[in-house]
Amino acid sequence: MSAEVILKIAISGVLTGLVYGLMALGLSVIFGVVRVVNFAHGEMMTIAMYLVIVCFTAFGLDPLVMLVPISAVLFALGYLMQRAIINPFINRPEHSQFMLLVAVALIIVNGLLLIFGPDSQGITTSYSFDSFDLGGIIIDAGKVYAALAAIVVAAGLFAFFRLTLTGKAIRACADNYNGALVVGLNVKQLYALTFGIGAACVGAAGTMLMIVTDVTPAIGPAYTLLAFVIVITGGLGSMTGAIVGGILIGLTEALGGFFFTPSAKTMFSFAILVLVLLFRPQGIMGRKTA
Repeated sequence: MSAEVILKIAISGVLTGLVYGLMALGLSVIFGVVRVVNFAHGEMMTIAMYLVIVCFTAFGLDPLVMLVPISAVLFALGYLMQRAIINPFINRPEHSQFMLLVAVALIIVNGLLLIFGPDSQGITTSYSFDSFDLGGIIIDAGKVYAALAAIVVAAGLFAFFRLTLTGKAIRACADNYNGALVVGLNVKQLYALTFGIGAACVGAAGTMLMIVTDVTPAIGPAYTLLAFVIVITGGLGSMTGAIVGGILIGLTEALGGFFFTPSAKTMFSFAILVLVLLFRPQGIMGRKTA
């Protein structure tokens, strides 16, 4: 067991963690603004992953080419879901929201199962077997491209919320709901836009994950759970925390799977979650509430 091998595994985990962070970023954005926990988050990502398979099989389109179109499709799906289904539940008890989104998740899983079947499906791109040699450390090219795409999308999202008027209006809704209403902001419209942005993030993450992994309809709940682990670890509602949490969980899974067994990697992710909840309940990047 050489240091180069361990470093390779660690880098691979960080690259995958960046994509995980983008996935969790969508969940964090939705909760931070709309205050609704999207229990269908991972299931929505599987829709994006199957869209990649359809486009690749039918038209030979590379996932990197489909990043923006599939993100746009998921944005539209999230926007319509919020306006038509979720918005009437905004002021209802949390258990009603929970049951609604669990029902949506089950519909998505079973719908995909009927359409695509239970078998695992994946794609093989022109760079699937390519790699980069970084001073003797071999890094999978697909993971590098996926991570770079995740960084670009996350940076664009940060810029949108910091620099645009719409982004600032959404942040105002998150900070003070009643104040946003008083100054005349269309909160319902901004909520729908936020949910669409969160769905677009998960769509982009799903598109990039198809470069490095396969998909089955049943994988959605596992990704939903992983997104929860990441956002709670990083700090619920914190965009930066979602990225940091994704990197930490990706690194933990990679090293845990390498030193022990791949089937135990989830155990280490939850161990990190338990430690964070014990010693920093607000998350790594979260803020303490008064």
